[in-house]
Amino acid sequence: MVNQSNSRKSENPASGQSSGEKEKNVFEEFGDHVEKFASRTVESLKKTIDRALSSRNTVLTIRVNDDANRNLNTLVEAGLFKSRSESAAFLIEEGIKQQEEIFQKISQKMEEIEKLKGELSEIISKEISAKKKA
Repeated sequence: MVNQSNSRKSENPASGQSSGEKEKNVFEEFGDHVEKFASRTVESLKKTIDRALSSRNTVLTIRVNDDANRNLNTLVEAGLFKSRSESAAFLIEEGIKQQEEIFQKISQKMEEIEKLKGELSEIISKEISAKKKA
């Protein structure tokens, strides 16, 4: 029976590397790929954040619970945002995007309500005018 530890360290005549060295190189290469991917992901996220924050023009004061505050601070400490305000603005924008369907439904209902208010206003105006003439 062949000892596995000896077979892993055995020389590969083609490359001059032991299989243990090859495994180390494979892991190092994998680590390099993961690091590059993470770096690209962070850069992509930063660009997305910058785009989302570039159009901010309304100041809003809000109160959050301790857990939300910790999470906002974590995003700042991680270097993704310059402030809790930026991290909150980004999360609000993303939450709105995730709930777009609900906001569309609300907008449709609000339009219907405005139409009904207009119709009601017309009815009242006509009734008042008719009573004044009578």
